[in-house]
Amino acid sequence: MTDVAWIDSALTAARPQALGALLRYFRDLDTAEEAYQNACLRALKNWPENGPPRDPAAWLIMVGRNAALDEVRRRSKQQALPEEEAAISDLGDAESEIAERLDGSHYRDDILRLLFVCCHPDLPATQQIALALRIVSGLTVKQIARAFLVSEAAMEQRITRAKAAVAKAGVPFETPGAAERSERLGVVAAMIYLIFNEGYSAGGDTSEIRAPLCEEAIRLARLLLRLFQNEPEIMGLTALLLLQHARAAARFDADGAVILLDDQDRGLWNSKMIAEGAALIDKAMRHRRAGPYQVQAAIAALHASAATPEATDWRQIDLLYATLEQLQPSPVVTLNRSVAVSKVAGAEAALALIAPLEQRLGGYFHFFGVKGALLMQLGRDDEAREAFDRAIALANTTAEAAHIRMHLDRLMKDSAPRAKAAK
Repeated sequence: MTDVAWIDSALTAARPQALGALLRYFRDLDTAEEAYQNACLRALKNWPENGPPRDPAAWLIMVGRNAALDEVRRRSKQQALPEEEAAISDLGDAESEIAERLDGSHYRDDILRLLFVCCHPDLPATQQIALALRIVSGLTVKQIARAFLVSEAAMEQRITRAKAAVAKAGVPFETPGAAERSERLGVVAAMIYLIFNEGYSAGGDTSEIRAPLCEEAIRLARLLLRLFQNEPEIMGLTALLLLQHARAAARFDADGAVILLDDQDRGLWNSKMIAEGAALIDKAMRHRRAGPYQVQAAIAALHASAATPEATDWRQIDLLYATLEQLQPSPVVTLNRSVAVSKVAGAEAALALIAPLEQRLGGYFHFFGVKGALLMQLGRDDEAREAFDRAIALANTTAEAAHIRMHLDRLMKDSAPRAKAAK
């Protein structure tokens, strides 16, 4: 790895801890971010010449903190920093000790607070994700805008509004108690899952652009897991993301069209990710504190462990979805369960299960896609065609629309021989 590549990797890895500590110290997101950027500029200048510090995060915390204090005092024409605080070496021994006094007991809460600021409840989901990718992950506005398929100006506005909302909300900076920490952890996990879904739900024509969002979500989930090693739901979240992303190479064909799970080339699935995800689920289940992420990960693991579509344990998947309905009642969960029910009890039973959902999911693409597929299995072609037409009208991507058109083409092809036979 080149010097530049190593420095970039070190800065990315240290960013959450360093920025979190600076945020706690200055209690202002813009000041903390500016302090961190100044520290990074010094690192880019000094590390190639003098070698890396023993603890990059500690170095960045102290350099950023002192640079910001210098700027504040220069603006207010106060005295310079005391000599002990102003003297920063380039090799990292002294500043590591000082930073340990400053930050050591706060490491976990600093990162959690930084993540929590990004998913403040006053922010819409799109702003939460954009802010987290900018502040925690360090992606440029250009990179984030490209992933969201919007202009840089629009993304800059989105991030600016998010920062203003955070500042106005007066986010508390005290070390959270156990109950609040648990609540924050759940909110942060949900935000990381949102980031993953932004990448995972991309169509084939945008999957390459947005796939890095999945990878960044996995990196953040692993960061949380290092901080909260005994939290089964964080194990479950990380496992779920790994197992879902393991199928990335097989989800679209060369033209960007969706490939259904049963039709995917399982040889393209990432076996290393699948093994890591499965091991995390096993570890989580031993805690005997089941949660939604663990159950979803267990479902994904059953799909991933089946050598062929026919080997899939649909009965167990149905039971897991029933558990998920109890833990996290949702019409979308029931809709997903209907696929397993159709495999276990038939399409008629699955249709009966989703019939009450139509009013709540009347604007949801996947509802009509599932409904159309079940009606097609039962030979109710006219009703299936109607459902597929509704699905196309609600499609979010060209890949989704193309997938439904494939079903419609199959319906037309199958109905033509029946029409001739009727004559």
